[in-house]
Amino acid sequence: MTDSRTGRPAPDEHLPYYAQYIRLVPDGPILDTLAREIEATARFLAPLSAEDATRRPTPDDWSLVEVLGHLADAERVFAYRILRIARADPTPWESVEFDDYAAASGYARRDLDSVMAELVATRAATIALLAGLDAAAWRRRAPEDWTTRSVRAIAYAVAGHEIHHRKDWRDRYGVGKGTT
Repeated sequence: MTDSRTGRPAPDEHLPYYAQYIRLVPDGPILDTLAREIEATARFLAPLSAEDATRRPTPDDWSLVEVLGHLADAERVFAYRILRIARADPTPWESVEFDDYAAASGYARRDLDSVMAELVATRAATIALLAGLDAAAWRRRAPEDWTTRSVRAIAYAVAGHEIHHRKDWRDRYGVGKGTT
C-alpha cells in the first residue's frame, strides 16, 4: 500500500477548484515543501518597504500585508480541517468568506514584519500537526461533498496557495521580479 504522506493528491481527494493550487507544488515530501515555502515567502518579502507592503494595485485590491494575513487566516482554516479529517470527525464544516475575514482582520493597520511572524508561527503549528499524524490519519477521507477530502490534499493546498500568492505578487504587484 502507498504511504498517504507521500505523493501528490489524487483528483478524488479534493474538488477541482483546489487543483489550481496543488499543481503548483513541486514534487517531494510535503512537510519539507511547507518549510521551504514559508522561508521563500519571508525572503521574497524581506526587501519591501512599509509603503510597498501597504500599496494596493487598485482601490479594491488587498495590500501585500493583507494578502499575507489572508495566508495566515486561510492556513488556520486549513489546519482545522486537517484536524477534523485526521480525527475522523464527520461533522460538516462551515464555509468561510475570506473577504469578510480580511475586512475584519485589521491586517491593513499592522506592519509587514508582525504579520510575517504570525504566518511563520502558523506554519510551524501546521507542520507540527502534520508531522504528528500517523499513517491512518493521513489515509482518512472526509465525506465526498467536502471541498477537500484528505489531509494530503489540504497540505498541498496550503503550499500551493502560498505559491499562488507569491506569483500574484510578482504579476500584479510588481514585487520580487526574478525571485521564486
